[in-house]
Amino acid sequence: MKRPSSLGGIALALTSLACFAALDTTTKFITLSVPVLVALWCRYLFQVVATTAIMLPLRGRALLHTRHPKFQALRAVLLLSCSGLTMISLKHLPVAEFTAIVMLTPLVITLLAATRLGEKVSPLRWALVAGGFVGTLIIIRPDSHVFGWSMLLPLILVGANAWYQVLTSQMAQTEEAATMHFYTGWIGLLLVTLTLPWVWVTPQTLSQWSGLLLMGFLGTVGHLLLIQAYAKAPASTLTPFLYAQIGFALVGGWLMFSHVPDAWSLIGIGMIALCGAAGAWLAVREGRPPFEQPQT
Repeated sequence: MKRPSSLGGIALALTSLACFAALDTTTKFITLSVPVLVALWCRYLFQVVATTAIMLPLRGRALLHTRHPKFQALRAVLLLSCSGLTMISLKHLPVAEFTAIVMLTPLVITLLAATRLGEKVSPLRWALVAGGFVGTLIIIRPDSHVFGWSMLLPLILVGANAWYQVLTSQMAQTEEAATMHFYTGWIGLLLVTLTLPWVWVTPQTLSQWSGLLLMGFLGTVGHLLLIQAYAKAPASTLTPFLYAQIGFALVGGWLMFSHVPDAWSLIGIGMIALCGAAGAWLAVREGRPPFEQPQT
């Protein structure tokens, strides 16, 4: 039986995943009528203000201390790229299929760890990586009418996410998590703000304003809940449960857009979820704590 703290961490993680799935569903709805960069700016603004209001009084000037400002900037650019690619992808793709492809990230990190970081990877983990990629091919089906240029966007996002995770893992050895979160938000907000004179369009309807506020709220609450989850339970316990976000995304896509993936897509989604969760479990068994699944 899990310890009570671990059960509490799992419950918090699942609640945060429901928030992230609702965020993706809301993002798809909003980007159909609001420019992506405007939606991205509102999303960053809400989260940066809320995070600063909570963290700065608690940490004071220590929150601003960093040993690697250049890496902080690079990490912020990578996450901003991931956030932008997420919004563009969701504008064109169903929520469930998009979520499943993005959940390929930990398997890609395994590939990077073997080819770039020299980590020894067992044959079974290689088989799980291959299974995840096969699941992705089943979803996007390059030789069918389902495939289009938009299907490539989440694949690019997976690559950016993987490098973001590797960099985060290396920086976490010397940098505080709160400090990284602070700089990532403010640098991203500044970069998006610079584009506003060329892209700004004022939202016209109550539903647009409500959706933008809801995006900021869901993203902020989701991240805070996930931080609390990792404070109560180790990453090795939580990571397999992160694939529950695919299920929440299926529900969100069905409720908001009446979309149900076809049989082949469901098979691909299932393969990615199974291989990803098994890879996380195997990493724990081999003494390699799995990477935290990034949320943009």
